[in-house]
Amino acid sequence: MSDLYDLIVIGAGPGGYVAAIRAAQLGMKTAVVEREKKLGGTCLRVGCIPSKALLETTELLEKSRHQFAERGIIVHDVSIDLPKMMAHKDGVIAQLDGGIQGLLKKHRIDRHLGQGRLTGGGKVEVAGDTGITILDGKRILIATGSESTSFPGMEPDGDRIGTSTEALSWPEVPDHLVVIGARVIGLELGTVWRRLGSKVSVLEYLPRILPGTDSQIAHTAQKILQQQGIDFHLGTKVKNVSSDGKSCRVEIDGSEPVDCDRVLIAVGRRPCTDHLGLDQVGIETDQRGFVRVNSAYQTTATGVYAIGDVIGGAMLAHKAEEEGVACVEKLATGHGHVNYANIPGVIYTAPEIASVGATEDELRERGHEYRIGRFSFAANGRARAVGHMEGFVKIIADAENDRVLGVHIIGAHAGELIAEAAVAMEFGASSEDIARCCHAHPTLAEAVREAALAVDKRAIHS
Repeated sequence: MSDLYDLIVIGAGPGGYVAAIRAAQLGMKTAVVEREKKLGGTCLRVGCIPSKALLETTELLEKSRHQFAERGIIVHDVSIDLPKMMAHKDGVIAQLDGGIQGLLKKHRIDRHLGQGRLTGGGKVEVAGDTGITILDGKRILIATGSESTSFPGMEPDGDRIGTSTEALSWPEVPDHLVVIGARVIGLELGTVWRRLGSKVSVLEYLPRILPGTDSQIAHTAQKILQQQGIDFHLGTKVKNVSSDGKSCRVEIDGSEPVDCDRVLIAVGRRPCTDHLGLDQVGIETDQRGFVRVNSAYQTTATGVYAIGDVIGGAMLAHKAEEEGVACVEKLATGHGHVNYANIPGVIYTAPEIASVGATEDELRERGHEYRIGRFSFAANGRARAVGHMEGFVKIIADAENDRVLGVHIIGAHAGELIAEAAVAMEFGASSEDIARCCHAHPTLAEAVREAALAVDKRAIHS
């Protein structure tokens, strides 16, 4: 069986399916190859979406146990139905998968189920349950994403020693969970299981949590998470992790081993390039396995492009989406652009952490002169009313021209509030521009305006 397409997309995660839809909108005959039955990639199936469903549910549990009573809401005998909680998570995944399936049909994009492999000459071999299908394409886009990685001595066993995939579906609450890695995934899933009743110990090789995050924000986050009950062991080198099928032992360099019920390996991610046939078609990768591309996302093989986690950079679903759109628009119109200096990131702990642009640490290292405005949510009326007073907004502006260089937020709904900063920075706004915009009262967003005012030392409410 053979068919000719203008574009064949391998991988139906956020980058892949969005690229396919945009290509179809631009008049390209498009096919998507995905080896999983559900669409949406890691993000939808075993990543962003299921983790947020569990975070939201467990936050409600935490509030019912510790915050409702102080507001006059009396709830007795709050308990956990873990199977039902997991079923809700799975239902969200199924609904969103159905939505993506419908979008592909709407845009007349052919979906091919199976493992895609490049064979050269614009051909993609799809190995599915019913055999081999050969697709012909004028261009091919690799959007196969990433997967959890591990280090020697701490390999997952798919059960007691797991990655984020397993940690999203454990059948019971572990008494003691050890999380290896104090990054986004480890802190989010550690928060889920801590709320459900686990003792959570986080082991991190570096002397701080959340590397790459503004250090002031990270320091505040660590203090808050410790107050919530997460135990941090920084500067800790894990030598080996083992399991007897019922419990685990974590061996630490220079310290006594830690015994626990389960271990979550959350030390990073690696590109998914196995079985793609990259070598066969002359596609080069770097030392870490990421596919090399030029500014137009073209690989070292003619007619083959790549986007998203598989090419490195920030491993974020929305970054992959932006690259997918930019890539196909370049192919169709010759124009397409991603502003890598303005990609927001969000960590969905409580409080949330969100950032866009440069950190103070980066600017200091560059010797870039800057001014800072900071405003605490404790001084915000809406935050007081809803009981979310932890955290602050931090705006960093150029010392000479006042242009906003970075915005960092730790606080309730930080993931929503950061959008204002991203838009402002995309249009080259100054802190004065944000400060001069009227913000509705009472809102959490007023804290953003007050932080902008604070850059010029004229915040009203602090």
